[in-house]
Amino acid sequence: MQLMENPEVKGVEYQQGTLQGYEVREYVLEKWNRQCAYCGAKDIPLQIEHIHPRANGGTNRISNLTLACDKCNKAKGIKDIKDFLKKNPEVLKRIQAQAKAPLKDAAAVNASRWALFERLKATGLPVEVGSGGLTKFNRTSRELPKTHWLDAANVGTSTPDTLLIKDVRPLVIKATGHGNRQMCLPDRYGFPRTSAKGAKKVKGFQTGDMVKALVTKGKKGGTYVGRVAVRARGSFNITTIQGTIQGIGYHYCHMIHHCDGYSYTKGDAAFPPVA
Repeated sequence: MQLMENPEVKGVEYQQGTLQGYEVREYVLEKWNRQCAYCGAKDIPLQIEHIHPRANGGTNRISNLTLACDKCNKAKGIKDIKDFLKKNPEVLKRIQAQAKAPLKDAAAVNASRWALFERLKATGLPVEVGSGGLTKFNRTSRELPKTHWLDAANVGTSTPDTLLIKDVRPLVIKATGHGNRQMCLPDRYGFPRTSAKGAKKVKGFQTGDMVKALVTKGKKGGTYVGRVAVRARGSFNITTIQGTIQGIGYHYCHMIHHCDGYSYTKGDAAFPPVA
């Protein structure tokens, strides 16, 4: 936090490296909500802007850095921010207030993460820490696309120089929950009008289970893999990638995975094979 607040501090090797630039950029992006401080433009390339220009004695302190689009950055140039925004006093007031925002929240998170790190180390397990800036540095230097799973593969200093990811398709796990937690339905006055419901199983199957149905006869003959919705009469619905197949008898179904509140799918490869 001290380095971010005062980059002119000397004698620290980390502060002089390439990574320090990544850390500062990531922090500034979050602090200024990833939009131009002057015009509010989003989802466009943004540049680090010195509120008080370097040409006029401005520093690289976090409190002097903001984000600007190319148009606003060029328009401001080396002008004093008060002159640049003299026709927009509200914007000037907002930028000045946001620039002076203290780092106490970031400092609190920083202290908490190191306390957690020490607790984890005490378990005797191998533990490594990283940062968003380090992750981005690792991913960018290896010329990898931005995805959640590649970010996970690039966390920390132990990331290998070369990641073999060709044709790799990640397993995407999504929390879906166990359905509605409401125990019963109320009337308009708030009193229960239905009995409490519990986890209902029919012939060993529960709604949400992953099943494979091998239908050997009839109009619905075929193989279906998906989530099952059970019915007391034993005629189930199976939701597959292609759609929902209704009226599949329980005796055709084979359990693949019990419902655990998550869905599992195959993600896209970072570099798919060339056809």
